[in-house]
Amino acid sequence: MAESVSFTKGAPRKLIYAEILPQIRSLIDEEPDMIANLANVAAVLKEAFGFFWVGFYIAKEGELVLGPFQGPIACTRIRFDKGVCGHAYSSRETTIVPDVNEFPGHIACSTAARSEIVVPIFTGDGEVFGVLDVDSDLEDDFSGSDRDGLEAICRILSARIDGGR
Repeated sequence: MAESVSFTKGAPRKLIYAEILPQIRSLIDEEPDMIANLANVAAVLKEAFGFFWVGFYIAKEGELVLGPFQGPIACTRIRFDKGVCGHAYSSRETTIVPDVNEFPGHIACSTAARSEIVVPIFTGDGEVFGVLDVDSDLEDDFSGSDRDGLEAICRILSARIDGGR
Protein backbone atom coordinates (compact mmCIF):
# COMPACT_ATOMS: atom_id res chain seq x y z
CA MET A 1 0.00 0.00 0.00
CA ALA A 2 1.32 3.43 -0.94
CA GLU A 3 1.67 5.97 1.83
CA SER A 4 2.37 8.95 -0.38
CA VAL A 5 1.98 10.17 -3.92
CA SER A 6 4.90 11.32 -6.03
CA PHE A 7 4.62 14.20 -8.49
CA THR A 8 6.64 17.12 -9.77
CA LYS A 9 5.73 20.08 -7.59
CA GLY A 10 5.04 23.23 -9.59
CA ALA A 11 4.79 21.36 -12.90
CA PRO A 12 1.97 22.04 -15.35
CA ARG A 13 -1.22 20.22 -14.38
CA LYS A 14 -1.12 18.08 -17.52
CA LEU A 15 2.21 16.60 -16.38
CA ILE A 16 1.00 16.09 -12.81
CA TYR A 17 -2.09 14.21 -14.05
CA ALA A 18 0.19 12.00 -16.16
CA GLU A 19 2.34 11.32 -13.09
CA ILE A 20 -0.50 10.52 -10.69
CA LEU A 21 -2.70 8.43 -13.02
CA PRO A 22 -0.61 5.24 -12.76
CA GLN A 23 -0.27 5.78 -9.01
CA ILE A 24 -4.05 6.05 -8.64
CA ARG A 25 -4.50 2.92 -10.73
CA SER A 26 -2.01 1.07 -8.53
CA LEU A 27 -3.52 2.47 -5.32
CA ILE A 28 -7.01 1.20 -6.05
CA ASP A 29 -6.15 -1.86 -8.16
CA GLU A 30 -6.34 -4.39 -5.32
CA GLU A 31 -8.91 -2.65 -3.13
CA PRO A 32 -12.49 -3.80 -3.75
CA ASP A 33 -14.17 -1.23 -1.47
CA MET A 34 -15.33 1.75 -3.51
CA ILE A 35 -15.60 4.13 -0.55
CA ALA A 36 -11.97 3.45 0.35
CA ASN A 37 -10.95 4.04 -3.26
CA LEU A 38 -12.88 7.31 -3.50
CA ALA A 39 -11.32 8.50 -0.25
CA ASN A 40 -7.80 7.80 -1.50
CA VAL A 41 -8.43 9.44 -4.87
CA ALA A 42 -9.77 12.58 -3.15
CA ALA A 43 -6.64 12.65 -0.99
CA VAL A 44 -4.33 12.26 -4.00
CA LEU A 45 -6.03 15.11 -5.87
CA LYS A 46 -5.97 17.39 -2.83
CA GLU A 47 -2.28 16.67 -2.24
CA ALA A 48 -1.21 16.96 -5.87
CA PHE A 49 -3.09 20.13 -6.76
CA GLY A 50 -4.08 21.81 -3.48
CA PHE A 51 -7.62 22.36 -4.73
CA PHE A 52 -9.97 24.10 -2.29
CA TRP A 53 -12.35 21.12 -2.19
CA VAL A 54 -12.26 17.67 -3.80
CA GLY A 55 -14.91 15.06 -3.30
CA PHE A 56 -17.50 12.67 -4.56
CA TYR A 57 -21.27 12.62 -4.60
CA ILE A 58 -22.88 9.21 -5.07
CA ALA A 59 -26.30 8.71 -6.67
CA LYS A 60 -28.67 7.23 -4.08
CA GLU A 61 -32.47 7.16 -4.02
CA GLY A 62 -33.01 10.03 -6.46
CA GLU A 63 -30.30 12.44 -5.32
CA LEU A 64 -26.56 12.88 -4.99
CA VAL A 65 -25.29 12.09 -1.50
CA LEU A 66 -21.95 13.30 -0.16
CA GLY A 67 -19.21 10.70 -0.23
CA PRO A 68 -15.51 10.86 0.61
CA PHE A 69 -13.97 14.33 0.31
CA GLN A 70 -11.08 16.57 1.28
CA GLY A 71 -11.76 20.16 2.31
CA PRO A 72 -14.26 22.15 4.34
CA ILE A 73 -17.71 20.88 5.30
CA ALA A 74 -19.88 20.33 2.24
CA CYS A 75 -23.51 20.07 1.17
CA THR A 76 -24.77 16.63 2.14
CA ARG A 77 -27.47 16.07 -0.48
CA ILE A 78 -27.97 17.56 -3.94
CA ARG A 79 -30.99 16.95 -6.15
CA PHE A 80 -30.28 15.68 -9.66
CA ASP A 81 -31.71 18.91 -11.10
CA LYS A 82 -29.78 21.36 -8.90
CA GLY A 83 -26.37 23.00 -9.02
CA VAL A 84 -23.29 22.11 -11.02
CA CYS A 85 -23.20 18.56 -9.64
CA GLY A 86 -26.82 17.94 -10.60
CA HIS A 87 -26.20 19.41 -14.04
CA ALA A 88 -23.18 17.14 -14.69
CA TYR A 89 -25.13 14.15 -13.39
CA SER A 90 -28.19 14.87 -15.55
CA SER A 91 -26.31 15.87 -18.69
CA ARG A 92 -23.85 12.98 -18.26
CA GLU A 93 -21.06 15.37 -19.28
CA THR A 94 -18.17 17.08 -17.58
CA THR A 95 -19.11 20.61 -16.58
CA ILE A 96 -16.55 23.38 -16.13
CA VAL A 97 -17.77 26.59 -14.50
CA PRO A 98 -15.23 29.46 -14.61
CA ASP A 99 -17.28 31.61 -12.17
CA VAL A 100 -19.78 29.80 -9.97
CA ASN A 101 -21.62 33.05 -9.30
CA GLU A 102 -22.59 33.10 -12.99
CA PHE A 103 -23.98 29.55 -13.01
CA PRO A 104 -27.80 29.54 -12.76
CA GLY A 105 -28.88 27.56 -9.71
CA HIS A 106 -25.38 27.21 -8.26
CA ILE A 107 -25.46 25.75 -4.75
CA ALA A 108 -23.07 27.67 -2.54
CA CYS A 109 -21.77 25.06 -0.10
CA SER A 110 -18.92 27.51 0.56
CA THR A 111 -18.74 31.16 -0.41
CA ALA A 112 -14.98 30.73 -0.88
CA ALA A 113 -15.49 28.54 -3.97
CA ARG A 114 -15.05 30.57 -7.16
CA SER A 115 -14.81 27.99 -9.97
CA GLU A 116 -15.76 24.35 -10.29
CA ILE A 117 -15.41 21.24 -12.43
CA VAL A 118 -17.70 18.22 -12.08
CA VAL A 119 -17.13 14.90 -13.85
CA PRO A 120 -19.71 12.09 -13.99
CA ILE A 121 -18.61 8.56 -13.06
CA PHE A 122 -20.32 5.71 -14.91
CA THR A 123 -21.06 2.12 -13.99
CA GLY A 124 -20.26 -0.74 -16.33
CA ASP A 125 -23.80 -0.65 -17.69
CA GLY A 126 -23.63 3.07 -18.48
CA GLU A 127 -25.59 4.42 -15.52
CA VAL A 128 -24.21 7.42 -13.63
CA PHE A 129 -22.78 6.16 -10.33
CA GLY A 130 -22.01 9.65 -9.07
CA VAL A 131 -19.77 12.63 -9.73
CA LEU A 132 -16.31 13.89 -8.90
CA ASP A 133 -16.60 17.51 -7.78
CA VAL A 134 -13.60 19.83 -7.58
CA ASP A 135 -13.83 23.43 -6.38
CA SER A 136 -11.21 26.16 -6.54
CA ASP A 137 -11.03 29.38 -4.61
CA LEU A 138 -9.74 31.03 -7.82
CA GLU A 139 -11.91 32.13 -10.74
CA ASP A 140 -11.42 30.32 -14.07
CA ASP A 141 -9.05 27.78 -12.52
CA PHE A 142 -9.96 24.74 -14.65
CA SER A 143 -9.00 23.95 -18.23
CA GLY A 144 -9.06 21.18 -20.76
CA SER A 145 -6.08 19.61 -18.99
CA ASP A 146 -8.16 19.26 -15.84
CA ARG A 147 -11.10 17.87 -17.81
CA ASP A 148 -8.88 15.30 -19.53
CA GLY A 149 -7.04 14.32 -16.33
CA LEU A 150 -10.13 14.07 -14.14
CA GLU A 151 -12.07 12.16 -16.80
CA ALA A 152 -9.18 9.67 -17.01
CA ILE A 153 -9.32 9.23 -13.23
CA CYS A 154 -13.09 8.70 -13.39
CA ARG A 155 -12.61 6.04 -16.08
CA ILE A 156 -10.21 4.22 -13.73
CA LEU A 157 -12.83 4.44 -10.96
CA SER A 158 -15.59 3.28 -13.32
CA ALA A 159 -13.71 0.08 -14.01
CA ARG A 160 -13.74 -0.66 -10.25
CA ILE A 161 -17.37 0.14 -9.45
CA ASP A 162 -19.09 -3.15 -10.07
CA GLY A 163 -16.58 -5.07 -7.97
CA GLY A 164 -16.58 -2.68 -5.03
CA ARG A 165 -19.93 -0.98 -4.80
